[in-house]
Amino acid sequence: MHVSIADDMKKRFHAACAIRGLKMSQVVVEMIEQWLKVDDASASAIEPGESVTTSKVTRSQWGDSINV
Repeated sequence: MHVSIADDMKKRFHAACAIRGLKMSQVVVEMIEQWLKVDDASASAIEPGESVTTSKVTRSQWGDSINV
């Protein structure tokens, strides 16, 4: 998977992961897993034809474990 993000965001993410002793890929996998759990839980509330985006996920749904 290749993801394009701004250099500043990548640097901040890298630094936050390094401070915690984590690899960026570990954190990305965890965030995707958490997003999928939220998506699975809310899938029944989605109207046919409606797209699923992160704008539907609030910070409280993500939880504190991904604050990087």
